[in-house]
Amino acid sequence: MNFNQFLKATSKISNLELPAEASQFKMSPPFREALLKQQQSKIKNAKQSAVMALFYPDEEQETKFVLILRKTYKGVHSAQVGFPGGKVEIEDTSLKHTALRETEEEIGVPMQTIETLKALTQVYIPPSNFYVQPFLGYSVSRPNFIKQESEVEDILEVSLAHFLEEQNVVTKYVSTSYNRDVEVPAYKLNNHIVWGATAMMLSEIKDLLKLAL
Repeated sequence: MNFNQFLKATSKISNLELPAEASQFKMSPPFREALLKQQQSKIKNAKQSAVMALFYPDEEQETKFVLILRKTYKGVHSAQVGFPGGKVEIEDTSLKHTALRETEEEIGVPMQTIETLKALTQVYIPPSNFYVQPFLGYSVSRPNFIKQESEVEDILEVSLAHFLEEQNVVTKYVSTSYNRDVEVPAYKLNNHIVWGATAMMLSEIKDLLKLAL
């Protein structure tokens, strides 16, 4: 998809009502509802974080967005694909600031070069007890990506046209933090399986784009 076409759609996106949970549910793991019930007491004290779904043109003016592959470490999000972002820090003035700051830290995109279009629907992540606030934004030129070596294993530049193809919606067995293999809905993007909260956020983005384009 040509980036100028994407930019023309941004005004519509800004004014559209969010598809919210109805959209997220399409890519929700089957065990999510049970986990939410189990963690009702913890949810009240959930930590806050924010991520950025950043769109931009490549050298041929085709629209892409960026995901990151996290490093392998002792934690619930080890070696997973997600959006750049992270937890709220004391210096952050807002969740939007968190998303922008973390994007700059993790993939080297200066905060001032990102135009934030819209706050999307929050997603609660049971294993880590975080509420994640996703934001949709864009850069008018391809960023010079610089990965944060301590946290980011790889930067994935995903074609929007490729993402919108229905054959990239798959089901896969994954090993969860609960040590059991479970079949989950997922996206296959750049030969990586994207599931869980990131897939739920992508589902809402996909539905928004379909309404706007």
